[in-house]
Order: sequence, then structure tokens, then C-alpha cells
Amino acid sequence: MRLYHTGYQELRQPDVHFGRKNADFGQGFYLTANEAFAGKWARDRKGETIHINAYELNLDGLKTKRFQRGREWFNYLFANRRGQPDALAEYDVIMGPIANDTLYDTFGIITSGFLPPDQALSLLMLGPAYEQIALKTEKAASHLQWLSVRIPDSGEIAAFREEVRREEETYQAQFAKLLASF
Repeated sequence: MRLYHTGYQELRQPDVHFGRKNADFGQGFYLTANEAFAGKWARDRKGETIHINAYELNLDGLKTKRFQRGREWFNYLFANRRGQPDALAEYDVIMGPIANDTLYDTFGIITSGFLPPDQALSLLMLGPAYEQIALKTEKAASHLQWLSVRIPDSGEIAAFREEVRREEETYQAQFAKLLASF
């Protein structure tokens, strides 16, 4: 499985213990199989160079959990966001949709506790379903082989940002319409 990660360095040996424990799939190293989606995480930062690292992951021998958008996915990511113990800590790899409020600004409404779970889930079901892959264990990291790195130029980065802006505009219109119906 070919995977991509965008960051500010060439990253040959990622650390599965780096990052937030309250991320959607808990602490781990996050990647995607969609290179164009990986580019959407590119953010210009003064004095930094954006790197899109390419990897190959061999899933043989790894305990893997795959989610689709739905109640089970929603319950897992919300438990992680609330800092509860990782209910799937025995898994090496977790795969599934990224929650769109990670990509697009929803003004904190979805995770605020203001909405009942069914309404929050329906808002997360809007928009594109980009998949993320989280390597959760050292065993999973040992199955990841770094292949190459690509440094996008400023025009490509601007195009990534513009695409995210357009998607967010569409998402927020859908979001506002659905929210108003509650």
C-alpha cells in the first residue's frame, strides 16, 4: 500500500508516539493513500520547506481496523477526542475517514457537546470522505518503508490551498443548511 505524509521535513522513520493522543484515531503516525489529499495539509510556514513523503506499508501480520463513516467510527473518534483510553489500543493500524471538522472550520459546534450525537454525526457525514491511516504501534512503523520525498513548488501549494478553500466553502454551506434544520 503506497502512502503519503506531508510535513516540514524528510521523514524516513516516523515516530508513532509523536502527536496528540486526542486525535481522531488517537496517538500515532497519520498518512493517506491519496497523494492529492496529502497535499491539502501543505501550509506555508516562514523558513520551512514542505515535504510530501512517500512510503510503502506492508499490512502482512498487522492487526488492522478499517472504519466507514457511521456510528462505530463516530463513537471511536469522539472517545479519542475526549481523551478516553484508546478502545482499539491492541490494533497496529487504524484506517478510515478523516472527520471533516479536522479539515474545515465548523466553529467547534460538532465537538462542543452542544449537539446530540445523532446530529453531530450527521454533520460529520457531509462533504468528501478522505481516508486516513494511523500507524499506532512500533510494529506497524517497522512495516513502513520510506520511498521518496517530493517538495512541491509554491504554485502547487497555492493550488492545494485553493482547493481546500473551495471545498470548505461548499462544506460550510451544506453544514449551515443541515444545522438550520435541527
